[in-house]
Amino acid sequence: MVTMLTCNAPALHLRLLFWTCPANCDYVCQHIITDRRVARDPPMLEPIVQYHGKWPFYRLLGVQEPFSVLFSLFNFLAHQNGLNKIRDRIPWEYPLRKYYVMFSYMGLASWVFSMIFHTRDFILTEKLDYFAAGASVLYGLYYTPIRIFRLDQKRPPIKQTLLRLWTLTCLTLYIAHVSYLTLWSWDYTYNMAANVAAGVVQNIMWSAFSVRSYQRLKKPWTAWPGLIVAWIVLAMSLELLDFPPFWGAIDAHSLWHLGTVGPTIWWYNFLIKDAEQDLAGERLKA
Repeated sequence: MVTMLTCNAPALHLRLLFWTCPANCDYVCQHIITDRRVARDPPMLEPIVQYHGKWPFYRLLGVQEPFSVLFSLFNFLAHQNGLNKIRDRIPWEYPLRKYYVMFSYMGLASWVFSMIFHTRDFILTEKLDYFAAGASVLYGLYYTPIRIFRLDQKRPPIKQTLLRLWTLTCLTLYIAHVSYLTLWSWDYTYNMAANVAAGVVQNIMWSAFSVRSYQRLKKPWTAWPGLIVAWIVLAMSLELLDFPPFWGAIDAHSLWHLGTVGPTIWWYNFLIKDAEQDLAGERLKA
């Protein structure tokens, strides 16, 4: 049986989010087909399928993936709260403070573009989301050795040389990454692999740093990086899964976003504890 749909102009709140008549009809048809597949007797092996590479989510007030937007907002607020803590509790003269502030800005930007993308999936919003996420992940890789090997320090002079080389290397990598995706091939597999590789390297570095710091200081908070890495790895496993959304709303990707909120809050607490320990050591040396 074929259902004929009349294409009426979408409601105002949908038009405000750029829902056109064809896009709205596409959305309606997806759910008509999905409802019939789910209701079929005998049941189908895979009643819910993807359309245009995405699951058929129920929109809310025109928002395509409401829970991904909500959980992205939670991450944004976690970074905003962390930024406020850094500004309040780490003195401006502390040399690593500027790197932590930039980490916050990168996180804020990536989650803003994530909210925009999950609100409405267009080519432009997808690219902005991917490029912002890539910048955030690569910045994490950038400042990790700066903290671990204290490349921010001016003595010995070789550290400043290494810092400039490392900065140039990361900038080159990011430009090459964006250029490849933009000018050569919009490759989802490559993009995922690049982000995972950058994440794995910094996770290994922080885990090793956590072990050494705990052995040296014997303080519980020094173990936090290793525990946070373990949490992130478990949450990342959701990103590698792909299952139909529960109730047409919550899928693995949205749960991955939810899973990164706690580690983000915890990470800022570690950065502050670590800075306070460093500053206390400097005062004792003085």
